[in-house]
Amino acid sequence: MKKESTRTRLRELLARKEIVVAPGVHDGLTARVIENEGFNALYMTGYGTSASMLGKPDVGLLTLTEMAARASRLVDAVNIPVIADADTGYGNAVNVTRTVREYEKAGVACLQLEDQVAPKKCGHMLGREIISLEEMTGKIKAACDARQDEDLMIMARTDARTNFGIDEALKRGKAYEEAGADIIFIESPESEEEMKLITASFRVPVIANMVEHGRTPFLNVSRLEELGYDLVIFPVTATYVIAKAVTEVMKTLKETGSTESMIDHMIAFEDFNKLIGLPAIREMESHYSTGRGIDTDS
Repeated sequence: MKKESTRTRLRELLARKEIVVAPGVHDGLTARVIENEGFNALYMTGYGTSASMLGKPDVGLLTLTEMAARASRLVDAVNIPVIADADTGYGNAVNVTRTVREYEKAGVACLQLEDQVAPKKCGHMLGREIISLEEMTGKIKAACDARQDEDLMIMARTDARTNFGIDEALKRGKAYEEAGADIIFIESPESEEEMKLITASFRVPVIANMVEHGRTPFLNVSRLEELGYDLVIFPVTATYVIAKAVTEVMKTLKETGSTESMIDHMIAFEDFNKLIGLPAIREMESHYSTGRGIDTDS
């Protein structure tokens, strides 16, 4: 599917009554798994990307070019819309203009901008600071003006709830909607009552962020749909599962000198090759006659 088509597809999905579920990914392998399991969209997590690329926490260490390059690889790996974390936009409104253009070239269907002071932190960590309402609305307007494809969606996130309360978060969300944001992200509500307030407050789609062990009530998809959410992300699920699985198998190898007891927990060789697209490569090799040597004796 062409990049432009995935943007149109995301808008179509969000226009339906059914909630859109976008699991988080940090690399091409997890993206392929998510697509193969039938999900209609995925979310590039900055938290997981920082962990996978740097082995470090989500505290603003990754740059625009690193994140845009990772987004581009995810877009190339799948045929479903990619919603990508763009952190604070990597600077002021002028920087946001470049960020939008780089993410648009990468092929994402939607990019997320947040109102934290740089360097940002994960939305469920304490100690987050936010910029002024005026500066953030300016950044959203700059983002909307910078896109060349009107189907590219701009998601605006506020981290105001934790330090300033739900009323301030809603005030900011409404201002961001007025500035042109296509999706509103009120981070870290702390009760279902607050979540109901969020979904009742906006004309554009609203997103729920389900972080295991986070600050927000951890609800299933059907309940989130009942509450009125249009989109939900599970940003760190795959990252946490992978970290635990690798830890367990490495402990086993260290203690026993073998991974034989863990084989039932692994994907089989042939199944893995299918997952990462080897059959399609073999078809291309056959079609284009690659890899044939020349017989110099004839």
